[in-house]
Amino acid sequence: MTKQPASIMPKTTLGKWSVWLIIAMFLLFFIGSSLTNSLYSSVPSGNTILDDSAGRPVLVLSMLAGMAVGVSALITGLLAIIRHKERSLLVYASSLIGAMLLVLLAGEFLFPH
Repeated sequence: MTKQPASIMPKTTLGKWSVWLIIAMFLLFFIGSSLTNSLYSSVPSGNTILDDSAGRPVLVLSMLAGMAVGVSALITGLLAIIRHKERSLLVYASSLIGAMLLVLLAGEFLFPH
């Protein structure tokens, strides 16, 4: 059995999806953070997501969509690595970023501040 060498670009469809989803996550986070300084600069933030969604709905939706896309990048990256034996460095990186986001989200739910 020959070992497949690691490459930079993904070869499988799931690997490509994982990379594009992590790029979309960064774009959604950039859009959300730019909305705080431009569109919603005079609107105060709420204490919870539900309070915030009433006053700043576009900001909340873009950030929540970015988080959902980041977690889905982790899932598709892991599926590509495990099932399809993807050995791309970009897929490993997108899965790692998605895993870090999942740890951050778990920390926010387990230890709210």
